[in-house]
This record gives sequence, structure tokens and C-alpha cells, in this order.
Amino acid sequence: METTHSASSPRDGIAASVRGLRKSYGATTAVDDIDLDIAAGEVFALLGPNGAGKSTAVEILEGFRRRDAGEVHVLGTDPETAGRAWKARIGIVWQRPVEGSPLTPLDLVRHFAGYYPESWDPEEVLELVGLSDKKRARVRSLSGGQSRRLDVALGIVGRPELLFLDEPTTGFDPEARRRFWTLIRDLAGEGTTIVLTTHYLDEAEALADRVAVISKGRIVAQGAPATLGGRAEARARVSWTADGHHREIRTEEPTRVVADLMSTFPGEIPDLSVHRPTLEETYLRLVEEPGADTQESLAANREELTT
Repeated sequence: METTHSASSPRDGIAASVRGLRKSYGATTAVDDIDLDIAAGEVFALLGPNGAGKSTAVEILEGFRRRDAGEVHVLGTDPETAGRAWKARIGIVWQRPVEGSPLTPLDLVRHFAGYYPESWDPEEVLELVGLSDKKRARVRSLSGGQSRRLDVALGIVGRPELLFLDEPTTGFDPEARRRFWTLIRDLAGEGTTIVLTTHYLDEAEALADRVAVISKGRIVAQGAPATLGGRAEARARVSWTADGHHREIRTEEPTRVVADLMSTFPGEIPDLSVHRPTLEETYLRLVEEPGADTQESLAANREELTT
């Protein structure tokens, strides 16, 4: 399967650009002065707790919600004024799965394909998401995971340049999740830009080129999963047992510490363990303490995209 995107691709390699985005519901500020760039062809994950503002931000990017202030350009167009041609260039996988339809998956995917000028073959798409054997079953007879895979098929059948995935693997078993991850990597490898919202941090770490964490309506950090929020520079915890006692040290140079220990112990170092902060630990710290290093993170992110 090959993706052929139109010549009107986003300029300067940026699929989506947001500056000063604000959105309130009455006295509640859902999105508070967000700046964000999403590079063309990358997998970008937006993380945050429920109520943090990520769904509102994504709905504005998709053109389904109006903003109060700020500038937004997605595939070179303001979503608020975008027409049908622009909408045909994006794909959306909703959080709520398709359920209860008397149609078959093949019927539905064919129907959706008819809205797009350069859609993929519906049967090929169903094969990609692992539903070939269910293509003539009734949608209402599908399991939760199968319904979710049908959602993905509906989202990608139009060959989108930009694909929005909202909690895409909810209800998937481990095998189905791995198959889905392979599909997303294949789409990204063919040049599709993917915006992913997920509560599964292992999913974000496995798929995303970059992630942003939103808390209380503000972006508190963004960058590669391995370096998010200073994760790469954070001190590692080296622990071991000596003379029957547990020993532990925090250090920015765990390799040197382990080498020193190896020169001290004649054989294997008892109970040796080296632990660096996980993405989950970093994420929890960021959402509990919003605002730390925010401007520095945003500035570094812009520099990364322009170099």
C-alpha cells in the first residue's frame, strides 16, 4: 500500500501550527495560550489527564470546535474556514467505536471511501486492520476490539495526509495492539502525519517521534519521549548490596559508578540495579507540577523543528 499525497503539502515541513490558542467554556479555561508545531510525517502524541484540555485542542485542529483566540493552521489552512477539499485530506478515528449498525464492515468502508477522490481499496484496508474474515459480518456482531479496528479502517480509507487517533487501542487485546502499532508505523513510514491522544504511555513511547504533555490547559513539556521534561539528564538510581546492607546512589554518570563498583567487587555485584526515570514517572511529575521548564521546552522544540 502506497500513500500519494497531493502537491499542496504543508509548507516548511509543518503539518500543523498553533500560536496563542485559547478556548474557554464559561468561566473555565480549557486551553490556555498553547503554542504547538507538528512536523509533516511525524507521529505526535498529546498526553494529559482527563479534563486537561487535550480533547478541546484536538477538536480545534480537526475543525470541529471554534477557538476564542490564537492562530491555527493545519495543512496550510485555518480549520475554521476550511472547505470540503481540506476535510478530504484528514482522517479521524473517534474515541467512541462504531456499534449497532446492521451494515457489514465492507459496506461501511465502501461508503466512506466514496467521499474521497483518491481512497484506498476497501478490501485492502480491511485486510490491513485484520478484519478480512469479518468483512461480511454485521457490524453489531463485532467484538469491542474488532469495532475499534473498523474505526481505524474508516479513518484511513481516504488516504489522509493527517490522521487523528483518539485513544485508538481502547479495548484491544495485546496482540491486536501490536498489530495496530505496526499499522501506524507503516502509515508514518509512507509519510502520513499522525496525531495521537492516548492514556497508554507505553503506546506513546513506542509510536511517537515527539510528545507534548498538557495540564490545566497549558503545554508543560514537549520533545522526544526519551528526553521529555529533562528525562535524559535526570539522575539515575544505582543500587546494590554490600556487607549485607542495601546501598544506593543517585548520579548523572551511572556507567562510571558501575565501573567503579566492578573494580571494587571481585565477582558479580550483589543485587546491582540501575534505574532511570520512566516516561510514566516523568509524565506524572509534569502533570503534578505544571509549568516547570515550559518556555525552555517550547523554545528547544521550535529550534529542533527548524534545524
